[in-house]
Amino acid sequence: TVVAHEFGRHAAPGPFVSSNVVALALSGSPHKEMIAGLLDGTAIASWCFSEASPVDELDSLRLEITPDGDHVLLHGVKRPVESADQASHLLVTGRTGQGLSQVLVATSTPGITLSPMRGVDLTRRYSVVRFDQVRVPASAVLGQLGEAQAMVEKQLQHALVLLTAEAVGAMQAAFDMTVEWAFDRYSFGRPLASYQALKHRFANMATWLQASHAISDEAARAVHDGRPEAAELVSAAKSYIGDHGSELVQECVQLHGGIGVTYEHDLHLFLRRVTLARALLGTPAAHRRRMARLVATKKLAQ
Repeated sequence: TVVAHEFGRHAAPGPFVSSNVVALALSGSPHKEMIAGLLDGTAIASWCFSEASPVDELDSLRLEITPDGDHVLLHGVKRPVESADQASHLLVTGRTGQGLSQVLVATSTPGITLSPMRGVDLTRRYSVVRFDQVRVPASAVLGQLGEAQAMVEKQLQHALVLLTAEAVGAMQAAFDMTVEWAFDRYSFGRPLASYQALKHRFANMATWLQASHAISDEAARAVHDGRPEAAELVSAAKSYIGDHGSELVQECVQLHGGIGVTYEHDLHLFLRRVTLARALLGTPAAHRRRMARLVATKKLAQ
């Protein structure tokens, strides 16, 4: 999370979250060369998890992974997939019957089609990946077919922790930049930061920022410790930071005045990063629904 925070604070490019999720999934597997390549940066592998609307809820994956003798067949569409055009392999999460399965597939495999997507973050590239009855050896399956639910949940929690930490880093950079500007910019002989109306807005932003730091850190601790409430906490963090992060950076844009909406000013880089983080791996509304399901399931189990 420290590295993720710095990625956000500097609007750094690169498939940080996706590659870390794939490395996590491959830990303990025989794919040692792939893991080494991910760790030293010589290889890129992307996680094919999300799917397009209207089946973009976190629990409603439709891509099919079906056994076919000594092989498995993949059929479906994944979007958005980060750096798919640069990746040598894709970790594909799909459904086998009522369970989830994961397969490591080379991007050069016949039947895979990549289509570039236009994104708001200029430092990241995403693609639509189509699998048309892609046939791969059964040895490419991670674990057992239809039994990857627990592993996928773990990967999702790690991805959300890194994504929220990165968003908080971008929020911090935008806030610090705006505070400095408010003290440097004078209006009617006084710095902007001295005006009471702006002090109230800065107070609100500081509250959102500190709360975002707190909930992001607590979610990371819960995932690290394997606590039973980790799933709820990561969704709470994603929902809160998704809503208040966008609000905070939009406030920063407004407080910068005209230069805040210019392409030449760095502020738009952080606005883009926070906006993208809000949309990836479930919107705030999707995570509120996920929390409601988790709480309801616990109540029924009592």
